Amino acid sequence: MTETVAKPAYTRILLKLSGEALMGDDAFGINRDTIDRMVDEIIAVSAMGVELAIVIGGGNIFRGMAGGAAGMDRATADYMGMLATVMNSLALADAISRKNVPARVMSAISIDQVVEPYVRPKALQYLEEGKVVVFAAGTGNPFFTTDTAAALRGAEIGAQMVLKATKVDGVYTADPMKDPTATRYSRISFDEAMVKNLGIMDATAFALCRDQKLPIKVFSIVKPGALQRVVRGEDEGTLVYA
Repeated sequence: MTETVAKPAYTRILLKLSGEALMGDDAFGINRDTIDRMVDEIIAVSAMGVELAIVIGGGNIFRGMAGGAAGMDRATADYMGMLATVMNSLALADAISRKNVPARVMSAISIDQVVEPYVRPKALQYLEEGKVVVFAAGTGNPFFTTDTAAALRGAEIGAQMVLKATKVDGVYTADPMKDPTATRYSRISFDEAMVKNLGIMDATAFALCRDQKLPIKVFSIVKPGALQRVVRGEDEGTLVYA
């Protein structure tokens, strides 16, 4: 008897990962077991026929340099953070490629000997070919977060949704770690989230998604199978809609 595989509800998505998600239980850096587990989830979604692009932060790398960055010029610190995202992107793409799924890293800042530059038509071509595309170096500009990069790249590639992967399984009425009575929103509008100041993404990213009517799904990347359930359209995490 042939097993029926559930079809995805989305065909092209942008996954936003925090650098801290790669740390596991480590103080900083990349935990190999953690990245391998995430890659298994990513590959499972790619195997469903979903075109998948990823934006990843650099906080796990930059955290190890935090002491030396104290008092540094903000623009300089942001450029260092961009380089940290390139390191994370290379590590993630390598882990994906080692499991026989093609992955490409495209950088918003020019490092031609390491990664290719971000060019929108080329990124779209890679996605249509079934490759996982990892967008590195944020927007290429200081003062903009990787949340904003995720919203921008998601809009540029025509993603149907931005998936924000966190350690919490959605958006709650209060901090669930501090308030045991907090309840999870299954879905919430952009306007309501703004009124309640829920802090789902930074203001620039949030406004861009709202203006482009690009929905956001907040879910837990540490919850086994959550990414697949989100892509299948199941009630996993919190949907933020226009």
